[in-house]
Amino acid sequence: MRRSLRALGRSAAAAAAALLVLSSCGSEATPAGEPSGTAVEPPFDVAATTLRDTEGEPFALAEDTTDPLTLVFFGYTRCPDVCPAVMSTITSALTRLDEETREQVQVVFVTTDPSRDDPATLRRYLDRFDEDFVGVTGELAEIGELAESVGVFVAGAEELASGGYDLGSHGAQVIAVDQDGQAPMYWGQDTSSAEYAHDIELLVGDL
Repeated sequence: MRRSLRALGRSAAAAAAALLVLSSCGSEATPAGEPSGTAVEPPFDVAATTLRDTEGEPFALAEDTTDPLTLVFFGYTRCPDVCPAVMSTITSALTRLDEETREQVQVVFVTTDPSRDDPATLRRYLDRFDEDFVGVTGELAEIGELAESVGVFVAGAEELASGGYDLGSHGAQVIAVDQDGQAPMYWGQDTSSAEYAHDIELLVGDL
């Protein structure tokens, strides 16, 4: 029987507790078949914030995630290191999946630099990874509201006296969102493509 994202989140939380016990005994074993991602208990309720996709259409993450699993990342196109690394890892992970599983997964990139990441810029950036990825933008306050609802920190950009830009910072988590508009799991920036692929198969499959 297919297990829901919420059920797997509870399973991951139990596995984490078990791992702490094992660690205290000097063991480094990880429960086989459990997700690498971090469970959120209770799951985050995704804010009903309406932004815009790269086609100019309204996009509300809480309502428009129609696939069984959506991976959400907050970043910006001029990010020199973390953002392209995370997006490349996700892209690589998707190539590890069979076609049936891949069709059940969507990726949404929410810009944290909306003043410069217009829809055309976002689309060109995402097409470097996968043309099916969804790009989303809007007012920074709205983006921050959405990010906060799923536990991601976002700081706005400020123009410097030197003429450069200080983008502050943003969380590098990748968030799992289900069809119920809840986020029961997230991954850190050091997650490998193999770990993503393994977790995705658990989250949408019948393992």
